[in-house]
Amino acid sequence: MSDAVIQKNRTVQVLLSLAVAVVLVVVFAWSFHFMRAATAPRLLIAVVAMVVGVGGIWALFLTADHLVAQMPVKLREILRPYVFITPAFLVLLVYIIYPTIRTVYISFFDFTRGGTPQNFGLQNYVRAFTDPALLIALRNNLLWLIFVPLFSVSIGLVIAVLVDRIRWEKIAKSLIFLPMAISFVGASVIWRFIYYRAPFGAQIGLLNAIVVAMGGDPVGWLRLEPWNNFFLIVIMVWLQTGFAMVILSSAVKGVPGSLLEAARIDGAGEFRVFFQVIIPFISGAILTVTTTIVILVLKVFDVVFVMTSGRFNTEVLANMMYNQMFIQGTYGRGAALAVIIFIAVTPVMIHNIRKLNKA
Repeated sequence: MSDAVIQKNRTVQVLLSLAVAVVLVVVFAWSFHFMRAATAPRLLIAVVAMVVGVGGIWALFLTADHLVAQMPVKLREILRPYVFITPAFLVLLVYIIYPTIRTVYISFFDFTRGGTPQNFGLQNYVRAFTDPALLIALRNNLLWLIFVPLFSVSIGLVIAVLVDRIRWEKIAKSLIFLPMAISFVGASVIWRFIYYRAPFGAQIGLLNAIVVAMGGDPVGWLRLEPWNNFFLIVIMVWLQTGFAMVILSSAVKGVPGSLLEAARIDGAGEFRVFFQVIIPFISGAILTVTTTIVILVLKVFDVVFVMTSGRFNTEVLANMMYNQMFIQGTYGRGAALAVIIFIAVTPVMIHNIRKLNKA
């Protein structure tokens, strides 16, 4: 086959690949418009999302790889990694980097629903830190920040050590890890029924059914200040204990048996072995689990939104941001709260990333 024919075939392949890529981009644009349409059936939206999201992305990668394969060898080796990096980078740019920059920009303006950004300055941040409601939210976030990691990691660590010694270890771990399979919203709905207080008639909430059966009066658990914050914290502890247990269980199994045996030969009891041998050895894993849970706690929203919507002095920063931005339409104030949460979460995320890179 002559060089001219080969070059002609290569040109056709390149043009065909470009045409397919253009068609795929048009299909993506149409699918996004279709999925945003309020009149579209939800089942159909889900089917389109799966077909376009899986099949479309696969076809796009395949087309791009085929396009690169038609190029000279040196250029092909240079461009091929970018075929896989570029789509992910574009998604990162469109859905994370741009919204972050836009949110920071809006936070410096008096921007309300239906209006335009006005009065550039720090007034949203000044208003945020002088608002009594924010002080309550900060107090509640601090409670979450202290008690959720403390109890989740402590209980998870104790369970990890104890189940390591029983025959039905896998079953016990599966049962304790099970709440992790439930979304925060689903878990909140479950616990809302547990805390539920019927205004009249039989008490169908688990806790109040027990209280009434023992001769007491039903209690409005979610209205009981300040204990209602701790009742919400219990939900997050229930969700995160399984995560802590699985990670710490792997770390505990990595403790050398010779180290434990040497400690016991030296006369150390089980408590001393636990506190002076096991915990120091797995301190890195404990810190990683703790910081991961801290990140979740700093941006906690679902549990509070479903259970109380921030009423009865249970407000937290993320729920306050949601109310300001999407309910009241004060975009500037909501954006300022989002920036505050972002600043609080970023140092912990950087620490976790550095630990991961070192590992």
